[in-house]
Amino acid sequence: MSAENAAPIGFEKHDHGACVSQALAAAEARCAAEGLRLTPVRRKVLELLLREHRALGAYAILDLLREAGFGSQPPVAYRALDFLSEHGFVHKIERLNAFVACAHPTERHSPAFMICRLCDAVAEAQSPPSRGALGAAAKAAGFQIEKTVVEAEGLCPACIEKADA
Repeated sequence: MSAENAAPIGFEKHDHGACVSQALAAAEARCAAEGLRLTPVRRKVLELLLREHRALGAYAILDLLREAGFGSQPPVAYRALDFLSEHGFVHKIERLNAFVACAHPTERHSPAFMICRLCDAVAEAQSPPSRGALGAAAKAAGFQIEKTVVEAEGLCPACIEKADA
């Protein structure tokens, strides 16, 4: 199944340990294949975001890095996030001014995020910019879309369950 047709990743129950280790292994392999340098700090930031399965702000990441024995100055976190974002390992969630690990780091794609307003859990789905109403409007205007980020706010399945209980 292509990422474009895949179900959103982030809310479903799964083997979280395997999820994190597989994603880290894939990142390491991609960095090795592309000659990218996945430094210990960059790897740790990616691991932290993968473990959380929710968006984290730079200062929350910095606190977690400090607890793990890494530097405590903001540039440490921001440089790692810049690298990870530039190479598609993480995405910035504008609504939260925070970052989340990419669910499809091996594929070029336009992410669409569903953000739980209660627990800040984030699921990533695909939103091809060339399709749908936005794609039609762009085509009619002669505009070529290069990048889109879609963010929807609501309730995740776990929070809906809690509200119904």
